[in-house]
Parts: sequence; C-alpha cells; structure tokens
Amino acid sequence: MKFSTTYEISGKTITENLGIVAGNVVQSKHIGRDLMANLKSIVGGEIIGYTEMLADARDVAIERMVAEAKDRDADAIVNVRFATSSIMGNASEILAYGTAVKLKS
Repeated sequence: MKFSTTYEISGKTITENLGIVAGNVVQSKHIGRDLMANLKSIVGGEIIGYTEMLADARDVAIERMVAEAKDRDADAIVNVRFATSSIMGNASEILAYGTAVKLKS
C-alpha cells in the first residue's frame, strides 16, 4: 500500500476519502537499555538502544495503520503523521495516522 506525508499520491487522483486510519504501539524500555542510557548520559551522544527501539515501534505503528486502511479497502493513505507521548515513566506511545483514500484506477 502506498502512503505519503503529502495530501496526494503523485500521478494519481483521489476519488474517495475513507476517513482517518491509525496505528499505535506503547513500547516500554527494558533495564538493559536504561542502564546503557544512564551511562551514555554521562558522556553524551546518541543512545542507540532507544533509537532502535523507537524505530521498531514506528514500524509496528505503520503496519497497524496500513492494516486498518486495508480493512477499509483503501488504495493509499495520505497526509501521514506521527505523534509520540509518554504514557508513564518507562513507556512511550508512537501513533501513526493519516487519511485512507481510494484512487482512480
């Protein structure tokens, strides 16, 4: 399925708006990553374990958003956006959302 952060799919005509679709995941940190993050905060730099965790969570959120769009028989998702929030001290949510659309054949 095609998805884009723009309001259109290049070269295609949107024929129907099927509504908002979304996928989210709440990911918690594990003790190993927390320990490495605390050590890294002393010397500075990227905390690779967290970067990888959030990239994986983003992929899951996208997969869930696409699955919802497929359930609505969408051809594409436009205006895709991402949001994050802290649920509690050791867990974060990543939300992917956009507008499911039908495209001219």
